[in-house]
Amino acid sequence: MADVKLSEVHKYYGNVHAVRGVDLTIADGEFAVLVGPSGCGKSTLLRTIAGLEDPDGGTISIGGAVVNDLRPRERNIAMVFQNYALYPYLTVNENIAFGLRARKTPEIEIRKRVSEAADMLGIGNLLQRYPRQLSGGQRQRVAIGRAIVRKADLFLFDEPLSNLDAQLRDEMRTEIKRLHHEITTTMIYVTHDQVEAMTLADRIVLLRDGEIEQQGAPLELFEQPRTGFVAGFLGSPSINLIPASLRTNSSGAAVVFQSGGALALPNTKASSLASLDGRQVLVGIRPQHIGRAGGGPLRDGVVSYSAVADLIQPTGTRTFTTIKIGGVDAVAELQAHDVTSHGERIDLAIDLNRVVLIDPTSGLVIA
Repeated sequence: MADVKLSEVHKYYGNVHAVRGVDLTIADGEFAVLVGPSGCGKSTLLRTIAGLEDPDGGTISIGGAVVNDLRPRERNIAMVFQNYALYPYLTVNENIAFGLRARKTPEIEIRKRVSEAADMLGIGNLLQRYPRQLSGGQRQRVAIGRAIVRKADLFLFDEPLSNLDAQLRDEMRTEIKRLHHEITTTMIYVTHDQVEAMTLADRIVLLRDGEIEQQGAPLELFEQPRTGFVAGFLGSPSINLIPASLRTNSSGAAVVFQSGGALALPNTKASSLASLDGRQVLVGIRPQHIGRAGGGPLRDGVVSYSAVADLIQPTGTRTFTTIKIGGVDAVAELQAHDVTSHGERIDLAIDLNRVVLIDPTSGLVIA
């Protein structure tokens, strides 16, 4: 196993500055997920760590050794790609063993490692089949098996599940997380899917335009975003962003919507906003923090709100309901039977303890 350290790493493609001075340290044994929208530089960064791309500036260290001038095979890494890259004329057994045979590993050791990897991934009964005889999920397991028999210091995953259907993605996420628990090797995983990032990562590294926007534990980024971009990228359905202005006085603080109406903010928020009276903000309210009001009193920081259900999207376990807040469409994530028909008026409870206030000019979270 090994830690990974990037210092001021840059990568250019002509006039395109794909990676912009990235500083990043990934601890030994950590599962780090690089996530962000298309074109943010996450795959480029991974390929640079792997040695498939040369950095145009900065240093890359694996296990304390600078590897900038080392070829991929000399970095003792294993990589799993989006496409399975299996040899169609070789059996599963031969595909998994291919890299070991190329390194002239003793045959008895090859058999032992292939058997261990196959048992770990639940493909022991498929060793004599060819790739064409396998499902997409089975092929991806073979590709992962080929990587783990290497006993590498570092595992790199480049969007390995994007070709799979939703059910297989769920299954393979579980397999990859279990695999990390079993072999405890440092892993770096690239995805554009924020659900994969949240469920897999020890630490998320959220990239934007070739730079790190924020990094930290999944719930840290979800609950304490530093920018509106982070708040909007993580979470499904996406956070509701509603234009408003701040009103502060001796009695507290509130957000006043452009279409009229206001919501009083809890004292925990108001104390940091005393000097911002009249400031324009985007009010970020996650759908999960809007629920159906019960009959009893509301706890501190939770306010009542009456709205009409404009659109209902049942998922079975939950119902995504479009309503108006401050004249803007917003989504509430309700229990399955909290709303039953379009046009129904519903009494809601909005948890403003969890609200995020964003400066619309800088994009920074101010409270």
